[in-house]
Amino acid sequence: MKTPISFHDVQGIAFGILMTSLGVVFLKAAGLVTGQTAGLALLLSYLMPFGFGPVFFAVSIPFAILSWLKRGPDFTIRTLCSVAGIAVAVPVIASQLVFASIPPLLAAILAGACSGVGLIALFRHNSSAGGLGILALIVEQKTGFKTGWFQLCFDVVVFLIASLVLDPAQLLYSLVGAIVLNLIIAWNFTIDQSRKSA
Repeated sequence: MKTPISFHDVQGIAFGILMTSLGVVFLKAAGLVTGQTAGLALLLSYLMPFGFGPVFFAVSIPFAILSWLKRGPDFTIRTLCSVAGIAVAVPVIASQLVFASIPPLLAAILAGACSGVGLIALFRHNSSAGGLGILALIVEQKTGFKTGWFQLCFDVVVFLIASLVLDPAQLLYSLVGAIVLNLIIAWNFTIDQSRKSA
């Protein structure tokens, strides 16, 4: 019989939401992007009259079906809660944390580090930030190909699209942040750490 979500899981997911959201705020402050679904949503938010939150949630919805089929309802519900949390937390944090100036290289490194740690926290508590993270976990579970490396491959596609919008310096700094994020995940997380902790 399935037990309810534990406090251990709740605090881990809350921490993951906070750190991942903070990473996005650093990117937005410097006008940068990242890879994965969050990067796509961030890029679209620069091009469309919608904020990051609604775009991020909308982009993540189709992956919820895949998640339900391949990872089960428990993971899917936790992931949807994490996605909603990030969608809400990013604009709230951004409205409170105002930077007079932030060097783009520092913003990229901080964004990659915060988001990397945040995503690991979500993964370890049987959740994700939605979108590509779901597919990446499924691929590692089935093939052993590490989540961080899979996401880095997808990031190449996002950055090719971003190159049409960002100037070369912004693109380079964004790439640094994405590399930091994915290396942190690749070096510090394996699929066997993604367990139901309740």
